[in-house]
Amino acid sequence: MKRKGTGPDGLVIVDKPEGITSHGVVARMRRLAGTRKVGHAGTLDPMATGVLVIGVERATRLLGHLMLTAKTYEATIRLGQSTITDDREGEVTASTPATGVTREAVDTEIARLTGEIMQVPSKVSAIKIDGKRSYHRVREGEDFEIPARPTTVHSFTVHGQRAATAEDGTAVLDLDVTVECSSGTYIRALARDLGAALGVGGHLTALRRTRVGPYEVAGAHTLEQLEEQLTVLPIAEAAAAAFPRWDLDEQDARKLATGARLKAPGLDAGGPIAAFGPDGTFLALVEEQDGQARPVAVFVG
Repeated sequence: MKRKGTGPDGLVIVDKPEGITSHGVVARMRRLAGTRKVGHAGTLDPMATGVLVIGVERATRLLGHLMLTAKTYEATIRLGQSTITDDREGEVTASTPATGVTREAVDTEIARLTGEIMQVPSKVSAIKIDGKRSYHRVREGEDFEIPARPTTVHSFTVHGQRAATAEDGTAVLDLDVTVECSSGTYIRALARDLGAALGVGGHLTALRRTRVGPYEVAGAHTLEQLEEQLTVLPIAEAAAAAFPRWDLDEQDARKLATGARLKAPGLDAGGPIAAFGPDGTFLALVEEQDGQARPVAVFVG
């Protein structure tokens, strides 16, 4: 285990277990890496498992850009019950037997929740309303509304379904689904909205994030594995995997290291580009703007 001192420099791809917050994982990583400079990209609720991208030292500056990438989730939606939290951890607020729900109706409503949609996040989300976390407002008994916001659901597919009986005796229908979506999409809200559209209510009973950008759960490490050996993806490899690559000659590399703008590479990336020096050193993230490469985060110099 690494002791107190200068931490490694890169990303740790964690397979988060159930029952721990994202902040709890960050606290564990601070101890393992021996540094306070640790952050995460994209919060996972305690109930959720799967890919949580942790940045250590300079790599924390990549996290805000990684949060903008697409994500993939495996989830189970229970139709027939609504809960106050839109997931299984909240109190059931309404029960309506789902025996009359057909697969055709499910597919029709899922199609309406696919593509560019307006979504109202769950009130127990970490979203800030007037500078205050929504879930704090709920705990304090506040009555408030969260405005709908645009998000993109690239795909929303059902790959399994089964009838079940809830604890209160309600006949429910459990759907196993895969969702690929943009950052800022709430899977609990999809479950809630699907159930509402079908007239029986719905909530999430399981959630696992299997991908964040290029980082998949197959390459993630459990906390137990990281306790045995802290596995860090070096910052250069992390940047090359997540962003289009731009290789510079020595002269342009020196200019960029000082924050100077260069002629844009014309990659038409639509987002950050990772710039590398001739020796493979990761120099900066840049964005193409008016024919120039504008540095948005410089990692050398």
